[in-house]
Amino acid sequence: MEISTDIISLVSATLRISTPLVFAAMAGLFAERSGVIDFGLEGKMLAAAFVAASGAHIFGSEWYGLGLAIVCCVALSMLHGFASVTHKGDQVVSCVAINILMIGLTTALAAAWFGQQGLTPTLTDDRRFFEITLPFADAVSGVPLLGPIYSEIISGHYIFVYIAYIFVPCVYWVVFKTRFGLRLRAVGENPSAVDTAGISVELTRYKALAVNGVLVAFAGAYLSTAINANFFREMSAGRGYLALAALIFGKWHPKTALIACLLFGFADALQIRLQGVPIPGIGLIPVQFIQATPYVLTVVLLAGFVGKAIAPGAIGQPYIKER
Repeated sequence: MEISTDIISLVSATLRISTPLVFAAMAGLFAERSGVIDFGLEGKMLAAAFVAASGAHIFGSEWYGLGLAIVCCVALSMLHGFASVTHKGDQVVSCVAINILMIGLTTALAAAWFGQQGLTPTLTDDRRFFEITLPFADAVSGVPLLGPIYSEIISGHYIFVYIAYIFVPCVYWVVFKTRFGLRLRAVGENPSAVDTAGISVELTRYKALAVNGVLVAFAGAYLSTAINANFFREMSAGRGYLALAALIFGKWHPKTALIACLLFGFADALQIRLQGVPIPGIGLIPVQFIQATPYVLTVVLLAGFVGKAIAPGAIGQPYIKER
């Protein structure tokens, strides 16, 4: 009974921890399928977390915070597009600039606005998101096996968790079953052919970046207004990079990227539970080593599988229209 309880708890934690990775991976998919590199996901997630927490505190509503985070991230995506799509700048440099800017700016603004070094005020209960208990979750919790699965794995999550996993099939449908998705993929593979057909390469990429900004805003807002009740310095903690790794490992496909996000989330959930627990025959493993597990897993997976993943043909290449 104890083992099954631990497994259910681990699965539930995996879903929660994977949520920001899923949002960010789906955001990166839109950008990179259009041919625009985006490892600025880390900086945008950090910006969204700060703006969401600040907006919720100032305006008294978590939904205002989420809305402001979306505006902020779309603006950053447009800035990335302005530099790399309109002015044909180096996309990697643009991403690095966004990441560095947001790391410093969020901390500086927190100090200037709230007088706290790298922190925003703790959100009160009426200004943050809480877990949602689905209908009959408490009533069926005592039913063997199915009860705990419904009441603890399916029910009891923040609204972001449900939105994230609903978004994955929606992203698949948009990218692979709609006219916009066909144009998106074509721009990422052969922009010259798309331009010849009379479709604007720049406009398509800007649309992709706008969707990118919306999705990554959910990831940041989830961190600061749901699982935490405030923003703190560098709270994204490399999740943007992990999401990009999941996207690459998933070969720029929503379903396989989701699997990679869940794998990274499982590793993170597992390392939290292994801290301070002696391993039979090994003893107590240093906490630092256990905390590094998700990142080591990322390197191992990419080293073993990234060679088999073929990126969109025109990714990272600014399109210069022939005259």
